[in-house]
Amino acid sequence: MAASARTGLSRPVRLALILLGVVVFVAISFALARILSASGAERSAVVSVIEAQAKGDTAGVVRQLDGCAASAACRAAAARNVARLRRPGNVQVLNFAASTGFGIANTRGRARIAWRVPGRAPVVQCVEVHRDGNPISGLSVHLIAVSAPIRSDASCP
Repeated sequence: MAASARTGLSRPVRLALILLGVVVFVAISFALARILSASGAERSAVVSVIEAQAKGDTAGVVRQLDGCAASAACRAAAARNVARLRRPGNVQVLNFAASTGFGIANTRGRARIAWRVPGRAPVVQCVEVHRDGNPISGLSVHLIAVSAPIRSDASCP
């Protein structure tokens, strides 16, 4: 007995269903890749602002924080962090916990980063992060604020 007689579907219908399945699989894979790339973009943005801070680049920190240039309080906090945390050498990330787990819509949260430069004690900070967009048009990451150092066993508020 032929396959089409068993399933009741003609060959063109079966091929159309297979093609539809492939298209759906590719679309889901594309969306998942965009979502996962947002996590990488968040880590990269957080590390970049921490590196500017460690190099003593207050202007670089302010530039990387959304709306910071227009906020006296934000600029002052950035200057305090830079003065306190300026360190010679390359930043080594010891631990990074993203602000959100797996999100496909607008989310806001705090990333936790533990970092150090060789020969110095580790520093733990929280970075407020806003992710927006969607898997179709693209996702973007915006840094809002960087905390002062917190205890190494503390979690971000």
